[in-house]
Amino acid sequence: MRHGGAILVEQLARLGVERVFSVPGESFLAVLDGLHDSAIANVVCRHEGGAAMMAEAQGKLSGRPGVAFVTRGPGATNASAGVHVARQDSTPMVLFVGQIARSDRDREAFQEVDYRAMFGPLAKWVAEIDDAARIPEYVGRAFETAMSGRPGPVVLALPEDVLSGLAEARDIAPAPERLAPDLSGVAARIMERLSRAERPLVVVGGPHWSAGAAADLARFAQVQGLPVAAGFRRQDYMDNRHPNYAGDLNVGVNPKLAERVRAADALLVIGSRLGDIETQGYTLIDPAGHDKTLIHVHADADEIGRVWRPELAAVARAPAMLAALAECAPCGADWSGWTRAAREDYEGWLVPKETPGAVKLERLIGWLSETLPEDAILTNGAGNYAGWLHRYFRFKGFRTQLAPTSGSMGYGFPAAISAALAHPDRAVVCLAGDGCFQMTLNEMSTAAQHGAAPIVIVVNNGRYGTIRMHQERHYPGRVSGTQLANPDFAALARAYGGHGEVVERDAEFAPAFERARQSGRAAVIELRVDPAALSTGQTLP
Repeated sequence: MRHGGAILVEQLARLGVERVFSVPGESFLAVLDGLHDSAIANVVCRHEGGAAMMAEAQGKLSGRPGVAFVTRGPGATNASAGVHVARQDSTPMVLFVGQIARSDRDREAFQEVDYRAMFGPLAKWVAEIDDAARIPEYVGRAFETAMSGRPGPVVLALPEDVLSGLAEARDIAPAPERLAPDLSGVAARIMERLSRAERPLVVVGGPHWSAGAAADLARFAQVQGLPVAAGFRRQDYMDNRHPNYAGDLNVGVNPKLAERVRAADALLVIGSRLGDIETQGYTLIDPAGHDKTLIHVHADADEIGRVWRPELAAVARAPAMLAALAECAPCGADWSGWTRAAREDYEGWLVPKETPGAVKLERLIGWLSETLPEDAILTNGAGNYAGWLHRYFRFKGFRTQLAPTSGSMGYGFPAAISAALAHPDRAVVCLAGDGCFQMTLNEMSTAAQHGAAPIVIVVNNGRYGTIRMHQERHYPGRVSGTQLANPDFAALARAYGGHGEVVERDAEFAPAFERARQSGRAAVIELRVDPAALSTGQTLP
């Protein structure tokens, strides 16, 4: 006989979970008790949103569900931000939420929430466990659901009396051996159809990727002579130095790459949903009808045909399809001029465009790109500051980029903590705006407590820069609601026991970064930038 909390923790251990992220609550005390004697590390966070984002980042890094525990009511509502990131980013994640005792249901008891109704539109599956003996069944299904098809978040509610009650439960069985289908015939059919095109473009993105998939993509592109564009914040799916890499389809997209998507007569989309950002608000391709040959490869059958009507479609995970495509012989088409032009457009986009001020992000990001180890992990949240990173940093290896395709502010710092804990031997650098960082900077305490040492570069322009940019476009000169009163970020880092410095000129950055790296602690380098630099291509008059 074990209490429900011990049963649950044992299932996580059997599933290979090494670390969970939590903000404690009385609703899941039995789980905390179960973790006491477990080898699973419990990373205690300062806000449920930060905990959920750390779990989501862990899911991105590992390809296995990241796990978070939060308490009922306010804890769950706070954590919903991370659930939304996992949903839009197709990241496997399981959120466990404490719940009121079963006997108090439907009385609006203290912090009572109907989680099926609350998380229904955000999660792949939401359930409440009513019987401690069935905990292994629910946990097993949660993990399978989180990883199957298009991965995403699962939410399990845990009534406190179920967790504290004793039960006999059979532990979860090992995962089944999954037999992979032979995709060689499918790959040959795709290449036969693609060979008829004059201006093909490969677009990659979505879940399930691996270092092996990135290598197969590079080999496939090289053998066939195809240009490859990465989806929004999926720039680490192909070494950006590869001669067939054509850039990424992001918010501040290279106009020449956008035009290339329009001009392409065939698109081979592998893993990506080909969403709003990649298509610039569905303007580069019209969902209602277009003149392109669209070949869509996706792991979830429900995604194919949901927005786009492909000519050919294959339900397969990107790595499996790329492994098959990489084995195909050259199709015989000559796309060398088209592909070379795409690469030249990308290299032209890398040439720095000077922005105002004594601290120029284009130079600093270029320095980081040339200086950081090739396996360094770069994280960011949302804001125009990220445009410099996307444009000027060249990602060299798989899973060196952690960023929310959902556009969630505050993501970069929790993700950096998660990455630093998972890979203490690798450099982890977070780029954050002053508004973005202040949404989750309280997790500096989490980093200090658990020994995470990411370096955070805070771009301080005293405003919500992205909104200010849109404000200037639509209501020029009428500044409202976008100004920020900021702390001394470097002093704040030191108050948490970290390393902190302020940089006001380009020449100060490299030595400040080296001191931050040598400190061995979580570090903040605050960049005092010119507020006139709104984006990589727009400045205030």
